[in-house]
Amino acid sequence: MKKKSLLISLLFMAITSIAQEVTKEDAAKLQVEADKLKTMKPDTVKSWKLGGVVALNGQQVSLSNWAAGGNNSISLGGLVNVFANYRHGKSTWDNSLDLGYGVIKQGNNKNWWKNDDKIQITSKYGRHAYKKWYYSALADFRTQFANGYNYPNDSIYISKLMAPAYGLIAMGFDYKPNDHFTIFISPLTGKFTIVNDDSLARIGAFGVQKEIRDPYNGGTITQQFKNHREEFGGYFKMEYKTKVMENITFQTVVELFSNYLNNPQNVDVNWTTLTTLKVNKFISATVSTQLIYDDDIKLLRNVGDQKGTVGPDVQFKQVLGVGLNYKF
Repeated sequence: MKKKSLLISLLFMAITSIAQEVTKEDAAKLQVEADKLKTMKPDTVKSWKLGGVVALNGQQVSLSNWAAGGNNSISLGGLVNVFANYRHGKSTWDNSLDLGYGVIKQGNNKNWWKNDDKIQITSKYGRHAYKKWYYSALADFRTQFANGYNYPNDSIYISKLMAPAYGLIAMGFDYKPNDHFTIFISPLTGKFTIVNDDSLARIGAFGVQKEIRDPYNGGTITQQFKNHREEFGGYFKMEYKTKVMENITFQTVVELFSNYLNNPQNVDVNWTTLTTLKVNKFISATVSTQLIYDDDIKLLRNVGDQKGTVGPDVQFKQVLGVGLNYKF
């Protein structure tokens, strides 16, 4: 009986010892895993990529008894070009904000004149389809901050906030071979023009329906003006960004739109570029350009054989700035 009790005691002690060893080993493993979890970031943070450029530029020219002639001038300008892109599983979501504003004061002019003004917000969602192709939907909105004038006449505005404003909604396919290049093709696109100012809409500014009166019938209105215009067509967008050299980056966006319902052969073009030349951490130069052709926007032509006539023409803007710059 004593031998049997001793055997049972030894067996119990052995089981207890093994259980303690297992518990110590498991506790050590759990501690290692816990330490790993502390250093890991949530998946949602890993999936986002943020970046962009913020710049504040200025220029000043002062002349005294300058034989070659010229005017004193001072100009200030700023730009914001930032993005927030999301990647997780089969989903992508690209968002960008592009802002620009600049003013100049020249000679004896007491007023500051606007020479740059831009607001653009773009969002594109994609779902993986095949290899580098995605089913995608895109929304884009653009307008300006302040009134625009046909200088030197600065008493009558020709544009303002939300006049015009352009909205675009497109569904199609996105080709994304890498993070630097993408092509978006949409056969189903709605484009909307808003002129939220009756005086501008009444004369048909920016392609909206203008007011028509019958001069032979006491000026009776025969066609009401509209503050908006809707178009349906096809849309193409190409984006490319690259690091040209150690301190030079370049990015460009080309957008094309064809209205299926009215003169589809007259393709609207919007082509922008931004080049950043970095001097040091906070000083750099930026060069931005924009080329626009819209068959619905009538301009007073200033050059070429058609000088002095009114009709669609190529619009071009170039802005060079040197100053404070932060890139992230």
